[in-house]
Amino acid sequence: MSGTMRAAMVTADGVKVQEAPRPAPGPEEVLVRVRAATLNRADLGVAAGGSHGAMGGAGTILGLDFAGEVAAVGSAVTGVKPGDRVTCSGAGGYAEYAIADMARVQPVPDRNMSWEEAATLPVALATMHDAIVMNGRLAKGDSVMILGASSGVGIMGMQIAKFMGASLVVGTSTDAARRARLKEFGADVAVNTRDADWADQVLAATGGKGVNLVVDQVSAATINAAMRCTAILGRIVNVGRLGGAKGEFDFDLHATRRIAYIGVTHRTRSREEIRAEYAAMRRDLWEAVEQGRFSIPIDRAFPLDQVAEALAHMKANRHFGKIVLSV
Repeated sequence: MSGTMRAAMVTADGVKVQEAPRPAPGPEEVLVRVRAATLNRADLGVAAGGSHGAMGGAGTILGLDFAGEVAAVGSAVTGVKPGDRVTCSGAGGYAEYAIADMARVQPVPDRNMSWEEAATLPVALATMHDAIVMNGRLAKGDSVMILGASSGVGIMGMQIAKFMGASLVVGTSTDAARRARLKEFGADVAVNTRDADWADQVLAATGGKGVNLVVDQVSAATINAAMRCTAILGRIVNVGRLGGAKGEFDFDLHATRRIAYIGVTHRTRSREEIRAEYAAMRRDLWEAVEQGRFSIPIDRAFPLDQVAEALAHMKANRHFGKIVLSV
């Protein structure tokens, strides 16, 4: 299936839709005719030419989450065939065709689900299951706080925490309208981290103990206040650095509360580690996905040609849920 396709790639003049060679699947890979792709914050780093330690550079096709029909499969692929409706994570999803490792390809769970909805699922499900269950070691009855809860991944995280048995879910957002919507997606308490007393609000909600698990997508701007409202022997999983990658860190507070501070990223994971991550997510969550238990609202959908506008909309950080490209 040689030929060309339209793809959104990094150029010296920003992200542009250009003709690119159509990829061919390796033995354990699946080629997908992409119908929708969703934006992830990591794409902004790649679009900037590979800052934030992300892989990037001229010619890189953006996009980590995508959904569409299987166009071709590699010789060792089983369980997936051409024509199947799938949702995947991989690389190069902002294009008419994209490749996914066979272990990162899921059937679209519902015939009535739109391509745009299907494309919101893979990265959010895997990232947050990995943060909350595998690294965060959530136990039934634990209290959980998601910092930066109005992003697509944050919204998914609140739902996963509730589904996996959290007794209390705290979500944070600095925007009043977005904060008001967090309770639709699993938050019991919604907090504004711009309030001077926000840590006290979280402590009050937990009877003074603090939360057992913090999933942190903000980092530098809030880390010391976040540690203040983490329970003794609690865990903080560092997923994102929206509030800064470097900052002041109160080491004494960290030691006093005996907090386990855990960093996660996909940049340094092997293919085998990522396969294990997706297998664990499917084991715990896929039946619930098929039942329609998890959803992320779509903030806005843009055609592929408007990829620059879509990225600008994400950079402005005023969206609630996922931003989608229709291909």
